[in-house]
Amino acid sequence: MKVHHLNCGTMHPPATPGGLVCHVLLVETPRGLVLVDAGLGLQDSRSPGPRFGAGRFFVRPVFDPAEAAITQVEKLGFDPHDVRDVVLTHFDADHAGGSADFPWARVHLTAAEAFASRNPRTLIERGRYLPAQRSHHPILVEYTPDAGESWRGFAGAKELTGISPGIVLVNLPGHSRGHAAVAVDAGDRWILHVGDSFYHHGQLDGSCSAPRALTAMERVIAADWTRVKANHERLAELWTAADPDLLLINAHDPYLLDRALGRL
Repeated sequence: MKVHHLNCGTMHPPATPGGLVCHVLLVETPRGLVLVDAGLGLQDSRSPGPRFGAGRFFVRPVFDPAEAAITQVEKLGFDPHDVRDVVLTHFDADHAGGSADFPWARVHLTAAEAFASRNPRTLIERGRYLPAQRSHHPILVEYTPDAGESWRGFAGAKELTGISPGIVLVNLPGHSRGHAAVAVDAGDRWILHVGDSFYHHGQLDGSCSAPRALTAMERVIAADWTRVKANHERLAELWTAADPDLLLINAHDPYLLDRALGRL
């Protein structure tokens, strides 16, 4: 499957040199196009308050319509209606917002994340799961990957054969109750998109310190900090192993986006 790496949302939190991206995968499958996460969309730029919430005053998203997934899909020469599926790592606004521009597409996520979005139980969850993000009544397809087989040392995974073989939802809670990673078989290697399981490559390779503004935010909004730290450890092991058949990416590190695009 051919995979395109897109930035579908630029953000500028304080004390974060280089800012953040919203790293989205556009996957060409025999059955149509698939988005892994959807970044920020056109509706977010029109209604940032109800769709992103107060968090926008800290992460300071640009809300550029040119960065929206639907705009980039068209620029690549595809028909947006060929995007039939969106696979979410989780339901935060900067990951799910662009899915509203594809209301005909099925939205795949863990059952735990879908349940949390409908039943927020903390102040943080009420801020992250905003009703406006679901006002277009998305077609949700829910999975329980924690009951599935293991995948590269992760306890549970589910291959999404209903979309296409070679797309795997990997159970990776911590950042949110139902957070997941998504693995895509790109032919010459697997691409593992771990969403917000970590924010900065320095957290894995120790090459530099992650901006404190990011690590503080990560701690504050984590649903389960113990699991977040365990995820860091496992992902650091994968990074150190440097298997040539695995590309590890996350949602917001511009360095990892540039690396995936071959700019480094």
